[in-house]
Amino acid sequence: MSTPHLTAEGLDSIATGEPADTPDPAPTAQAPTPEPPPGSGSGARPHPRALPWRRLHRTAADGVFALLLLAIVLTAGWLAARHDDYFDWTSTARNSLTPESIAVLERLPADGPPLSITVFAPREHPVGRAVEQLLARYHRQRPDLEIHWVDPQRAPERARDADVHLLGQVLLEFHGRRESLTALSEGTLSSAIARLALPRAPWVAVLEGHGERASAGAAAPDIGRFAQLLRQRGFRLQPLDLASAGSVPANTDLLVISTPSIALFPGEAEALVHYLEAGGNLLWLMDPGSGSAAERSDATGDLMGLKPLATYLGVRPLPGVVVDAKAAELGFDDPTFAVIDDWPAHALGRDLKRPAVLPGSLAFQVTAAPGWLLDTTLTSGPQSWNETGPIRGEITRNPPAGEESGPLPLAMVLTRPQPRAGADAPAAASTSDDDDEPDNAAPRPAPEQRVIVVGDGDFASNAYLATAANRSLALRMARWLTGLEDLITPPPAADDRDNFTLSTARTWAISAGAVVALPLLLLGAGLLVRWRRGLA
Repeated sequence: MSTPHLTAEGLDSIATGEPADTPDPAPTAQAPTPEPPPGSGSGARPHPRALPWRRLHRTAADGVFALLLLAIVLTAGWLAARHDDYFDWTSTARNSLTPESIAVLERLPADGPPLSITVFAPREHPVGRAVEQLLARYHRQRPDLEIHWVDPQRAPERARDADVHLLGQVLLEFHGRRESLTALSEGTLSSAIARLALPRAPWVAVLEGHGERASAGAAAPDIGRFAQLLRQRGFRLQPLDLASAGSVPANTDLLVISTPSIALFPGEAEALVHYLEAGGNLLWLMDPGSGSAAERSDATGDLMGLKPLATYLGVRPLPGVVVDAKAAELGFDDPTFAVIDDWPAHALGRDLKRPAVLPGSLAFQVTAAPGWLLDTTLTSGPQSWNETGPIRGEITRNPPAGEESGPLPLAMVLTRPQPRAGADAPAAASTSDDDDEPDNAAPRPAPEQRVIVVGDGDFASNAYLATAANRSLALRMARWLTGLEDLITPPPAADDRDNFTLSTARTWAISAGAVVALPLLLLGAGLLVRWRRGLA
């Protein structure tokens, strides 16, 4: 066995740091290693002739990519300009049209001249931008709307012809009719479009001249606000004094009667009965008499000269005033506030969620004259009755005095087929002095005659019209009586603040957390950090 030892060559390799030469091993047969092709394998270098072609290919690929990217950007811009997609993510959809406004726009005919809207304000003005933001919702729904912008200072003649006296005033024109709006909102604009879309504006005559509720009055008992709502929705109102007119005009679509303070003359009551015989529609707002129970009973029996009308309809009021224990649950201290919250499956109550309140109402017996059909009734709750005694202190029902327990009919809805007497009735004076208007022609007979008798007129008065669902109920009555029950009213603008209400306990919890808990938490965190640094 040989022992390894250092040689001179080994010492030289140690000194130089290079491996020492070792004797070549015995030669063996090996296959020649083929040379890899240019550009292949790890660490392979491309052939010099291939470098220009690779640079050209990369330049061409980059150019094609740039062209494709530019084409995609231009195509996306073109599509975005021609096709708008609008998303409203607000909780109350305040930046979108309500379903009622959409239904109003869908009623506009597709053929014929489109609705024209002219805005008298510069488009770049802040007022013009606010108007354009509202009109954009309508234009997205109906692209055929014609919207024009007119600067009143640059076109004073057009502004003078349109009677423009306010910057931002809007003029709507449709089928030869026009309407100007000075206060613009979705409710006012949709209502104006609905009025212009009506084929004929219904005439409403309001009986006055005997101390009734005035249609133009601003006092609390008057119905001026109700009349204004009707005018905003396309109705035409005209006061009617039978002492001078003698009869109800033939072109009257609806007659509104409230309880007079002076009894009507027999001839005037006969004119009202003749109006019903001719097929006219009626809204009768009755009221109990004031004063003692005996005075109320006498006033109810006499009806201030309107008893022939009640006899013709078969309306029989109950004595006294309706009291309702449900009024206290709604926050009313007066028990004479009768509540209607059980709405029938009828156009008057369909989809109504809130109750209506009738302050001091009569109740009726469920009867109707021969030939009349009791379509439906609006009733009070089961905790109500007609109180015939004085309304003071603690009151209880007294059955021997004729006090009946609820539910009690507070409004009676009567219908019947159109009588033939309407064709034989003599023509009466028109409601308007303008005889050239086609709207003055006698209304086309409806398939049925409609009458609503309400035991209280205060619900439609200026004082209580905005209470609960009184406004909606009054408008539905007018529409149903004139055959426009499907005419839609846009609701007021939604308010996001109504959807966020904190209870008292949550308010105190948030206040305590922000004022006490959060400062203590931050103080504790600071002390903990200081303590740990002290230990370190």
